[in-house]
Amino acid sequence: MPVLVGKKAPSFSAKAVQGENIIEGFSLDQFIGKKYVVFFFYPKDFTFVCPTELHRFQEELAEFQKRDVEVVGCSTDSEFSHWAWLNTPKEKGGIQGVQYPLVSDINKTISEDFDVLAGTETIDDEGNFAIEGELVAYRGLFLIDREGVVRHQVVNDMPLGRSIRECLRVVDALQHFEQHGEVCPMDWQKGDKAMTADHEGVSSYLGEK
Repeated sequence: MPVLVGKKAPSFSAKAVQGENIIEGFSLDQFIGKKYVVFFFYPKDFTFVCPTELHRFQEELAEFQKRDVEVVGCSTDSEFSHWAWLNTPKEKGGIQGVQYPLVSDINKTISEDFDVLAGTETIDDEGNFAIEGELVAYRGLFLIDREGVVRHQVVNDMPLGRSIRECLRVVDALQHFEQHGEVCPMDWQKGDKAMTADHEGVSSYLGEK
C-alpha cells in the first residue's frame, strides 16, 4: 500500500450528498488554504458497522468544527444510495441526521487513488475480465492539512471499526506541533506536556516521566 503521508492528497471531482442536497463537482480542493479535512472511506451504505461510525462522526462533529476540521465521508455507492440512506431513520438502519458530505465513488477511482479499494480486477490471456472479491473501500481515514497534504493515514479491514477519539487526538497533536513546534509522544493528549525537537528537551521530558 502506498504511503500518502507527506504527499498532496489525490485530487478528484465527484458527486456528493449533504443533507437533502446532491452536489455536483464536489472536491476536497475547496478546503485548501482554509480548513483541515478528515476524509474517511467506508465499505457500503445500509450495512451494520458503517452506520455506527457515521453516527459517531456526527456526534463529535462540533469537536471537529472547533478544530477547524471538515469531515467528509466516501464509499463506492451511488449518490442516490447515499441520499436514501441519509433519509432513512436511525431506528431503521439509516443515518438520518448526519450533516457532513458523503462522496459517491461509483467509478471506484477515488478509492483507487487513495489505495483503499478492496478486491482485484484481472484480465486473462484471452482478454476476459474478472473481479476477485468486492470492489468496495476498506475503512481508510486520512487527515489532510490546510495545504492539502496528508499528515496521517490509517486503514482498517472491513470488520474493524475505528476510534473517533483517536482521530481527534491526532488532529490535536498535529495542531499542537504546528502552533508550538513541539512533537507529541505516544498517547499524548491535548493539555499534556510535549517534547522539544532538540536532544536536551527530549531528555528533560523523559527525565520527568
